[in-house]
Amino acid sequence: MESLRNPIITVAGHVDHGKTSILDSIRKTKVYETEAGGITQKISFTKVPIESIEKSCSLIKKNNIKLDFSGFLFIDTPGHAAFSHLRKRGGALADLAILVIDINDGIKPQTQEVIQILKLNKIPFMIALNKIDNISGWRRQADNLKENINLQSTNARQSFDEKLYTIIGSLHSHGFNAKPFYEVTDFTKQLALVPCSAKTGEGIQELIIMLCGLSQKFLTEKLKLGKDAKGVILEIKKEKSMEYAEAILYDGELSNKDEIAIASFDKPIITKMRVLEQIRPISSKFIPVTKVIAADGIRMQLINSEGILPGMPFTIFKNNLEQLEKEFKKEIGEKIKTDKKGIIIKADSLGSLEALITMLRQERIQIISAGIGKITKKDIISAQTNLREDPLNAVIIGFNTEKDEEAKEMKISEIKILTNEVIYRLIEDLKKYQEEKENEIKREKLTQLAVLCKLKILHQYVFRNSNPAVFGVRVEAGKLRHGIQLINSDGKEIAKVKDVQENQNKIEQATQGMEVAISLPGTMFDRQLAGENYLYSNLTENQFKQFKDNKNLLTRDEIQALQKIAQIKRKEKPTWGV
Repeated sequence: MESLRNPIITVAGHVDHGKTSILDSIRKTKVYETEAGGITQKISFTKVPIESIEKSCSLIKKNNIKLDFSGFLFIDTPGHAAFSHLRKRGGALADLAILVIDINDGIKPQTQEVIQILKLNKIPFMIALNKIDNISGWRRQADNLKENINLQSTNARQSFDEKLYTIIGSLHSHGFNAKPFYEVTDFTKQLALVPCSAKTGEGIQELIIMLCGLSQKFLTEKLKLGKDAKGVILEIKKEKSMEYAEAILYDGELSNKDEIAIASFDKPIITKMRVLEQIRPISSKFIPVTKVIAADGIRMQLINSEGILPGMPFTIFKNNLEQLEKEFKKEIGEKIKTDKKGIIIKADSLGSLEALITMLRQERIQIISAGIGKITKKDIISAQTNLREDPLNAVIIGFNTEKDEEAKEMKISEIKILTNEVIYRLIEDLKKYQEEKENEIKREKLTQLAVLCKLKILHQYVFRNSNPAVFGVRVEAGKLRHGIQLINSDGKEIAKVKDVQENQNKIEQATQGMEVAISLPGTMFDRQLAGENYLYSNLTENQFKQFKDNKNLLTRDEIQALQKIAQIKRKEKPTWGV
């Protein structure tokens, strides 16, 4: 029989729903307690030998389950990362996923994002419905999960059923026929839900047996060990003066004497290893080895690590540079197709970038440039070029990344930089910004054609009575510019504004809320304005119609000012602006 590699199991879900706690329950560790705020900050992997799995799950022996692989490689991911970097050549790195959902919280937007990525990558998964112990009145009364559910009080059982069927309904809207695992008749067509509690251990044995059964029954063909070592770089880490590449070897066998080729946006990086290390079972520590067999977590001290990016695939180099160039280029190129115009995007890894591109494409958002790493000065300069050609696309978005030190020091005014650790929020923010920006551009064009303005006369600030009259006003709505014709509340033309001053300095325009002095030539304040409280810009009927047709771009105060101008004008001509 062919050798089988360890299945790679990804644990994913919303922040705080208990991913690491579930994993701790399976591998009998206490990683959750050591993490900052109880939230996974970085991707981590744990190798759990089958002996340990059997020890923590008596049901395997009881059900006489024989497993043909030597253990599992579990990957814990930050909730915000949606494990989207976990990609390999030709598909998803994970063979199987456990999606953790707090039964009391249900499906959150981040859970939806994970479901979407699972569907996109065609990763088979099951659901751990965690925190059943938080259901009001819930008590552990039997070791067997199904029996324990049946022994609950009427109120606790009713609450459990309500929560369970709400989640089943939500999953149905995502296209899944979900059932509690003990009701599933066909695992290829139905999604299994395992109610459990990482805290009390309820349902954990059932979760493990499901994991083993699904891996043995459905993954055997996929788990056949290939000849060539293939892997994916997860992270570049520095320890003292040493630099290491943490990676997952997902196929084949790798020796410390092997020369490897790592994909990059330019030519493949060819390098040898100084040290090859393998992760210890149920530990975060590494030990030096001469060879590693997939699937396993490894750490490599490389002779040349410059330019290596997270998420990039690697394989053994056999003097086949041309072939590898084509393979890597095809893979990376297919993932990162850009448009002739659009926004600039950055992400922390190749897989993250791919997930972001996929979701932006679904929203029909164009991308002019895509890259891995922090947002740089070069990115900002490119966005500033976009500003001149297309202000709506003068945007940089960063998924799981931020500005580098040089970019932080740059003065950025008119371009927009949006960052987030959740893709759907990032896209929401982008769409909201682009909509606001589009309205701002339309509004700017509208106000260039005509000026809508309502002024309150500040009678206590009359600086000059005539030739010209100089007095204070407050801009109640719209904008005030020199040269606009003002009318009073009876529609009588007063004068064109000669100058606008703020603190004795001339300004181009005043906006709502500003108090300024204006000068009106040919006007005598005491005769013409002493009895007035408000002045308005004199709009033509055509200008009024333009504002009326675009009133969605106006503020409430501007709409009220427009209505008042129409009311004034209709005193003389009842059909004006109708």
